[in-house]
Amino acid sequence: MPVTDPRPHTGEPVSLDLLNTRWMREGERQDLLTDTEGLAVWLAANGLDGRFAADEATLRHTRAAREALKALVDRPGDPGAIAGVDAVLEHGRIRVLLSADGPGERAEFADPAWGPAWTAARDYLDLLRTAPDRIRTCAHEACILHFFDTSRNGTRRWHSMATCGNRAKASRHYARTKDQ
Repeated sequence: MPVTDPRPHTGEPVSLDLLNTRWMREGERQDLLTDTEGLAVWLAANGLDGRFAADEATLRHTRAAREALKALVDRPGDPGAIAGVDAVLEHGRIRVLLSADGPGERAEFADPAWGPAWTAARDYLDLLRTAPDRIRTCAHEACILHFFDTSRNGTRRWHSMATCGNRAKASRHYARTKDQ
């Protein structure tokens, strides 16, 4: 029986979804990538399960990519963080091709175990090209989730208004009424 994804927030671009394999629940840090079963859940959530194996090598490389991306999100422009993402990107390349459908591209890897890690790192580059200012960490102080702000005006603050946004508003309301 397939394991359901236990994470509170999914559906972000693959790079941010990789970062969201760690989250907080009742003050305790959770981690989906503690074993190959969790990796299989993440691969399936991102449509990568048919292309890559959920084995120990893939898990190790995917966790390395997560650390590199986290460092870059926390310290944009930091040479060490940039080098970490570049090190992941060294394990794959894009091959341009022409098919019956027209021009295209295909990712290639010397070692397929690097495929998910490289895919997430490449996706992050795409986000940086598109709108780097919309790559966000949830503004709630107890949340560690990330999101790509697709709101019209680009002012989204929480990964979810229903959870973190509502908690922040409730905290502010409580603080105001407590002092009265």
